[in-house]
Amino acid sequence: MSERTVVPTLFTERLELRPVTEADADACERHFADYEVIRHLSSAVPWPYPEGGAVAHIREVVLPAQGRGRWFWGLHLKGDDSGLIGVIDLWREGRPENRGFWLGRAFWGQGYMTEAVIRVTDFAFDELGFDQLVFSNAVGNRRSHDIKARTGARIVDVIPRQFVDPAYTRSEIWRLTKADWQAWRRSGR
Repeated sequence: MSERTVVPTLFTERLELRPVTEADADACERHFADYEVIRHLSSAVPWPYPEGGAVAHIREVVLPAQGRGRWFWGLHLKGDDSGLIGVIDLWREGRPENRGFWLGRAFWGQGYMTEAVIRVTDFAFDELGFDQLVFSNAVGNRRSHDIKARTGARIVDVIPRQFVDPAYTRSEIWRLTKADWQAWRRSGR
């Protein structure tokens, strides 16, 4: 396993992105164990989501990989101690994607994930030295599609893939190069 690096806390106008810890398990499960959130994700995510699934995921996946080619942040509203509202993660080795995210349904449509995506993308290119990022989402997951389109990524392929919701059978593959990101940032969006 690669050497561990510190996962920094990142800030946006309305959010604090903190490294995910075991203390986040209750809030994570409260927002994540919702079919409307999970249905858009890979079929590797169990449904129905098991009780205690969040703490198991944090212990078995997040903590061993945190800062070792993978970075997990919990999205927290500034000035609100009620726990995380979503998670964004970034990983060095694509499968094919390098980033994933989810947001609790009560927080959809308010621009929180776009804010988090912009900050994490800056970190990936400016601090971690990525040359490009690859993303994916289920064809039909409009919210995820729109975040990628709004932040300068381009669709490069559509491939078969299985999701929790069996109605989703294909995945859009997106690419964002460092040069395209820098141009997008200079455009003032």
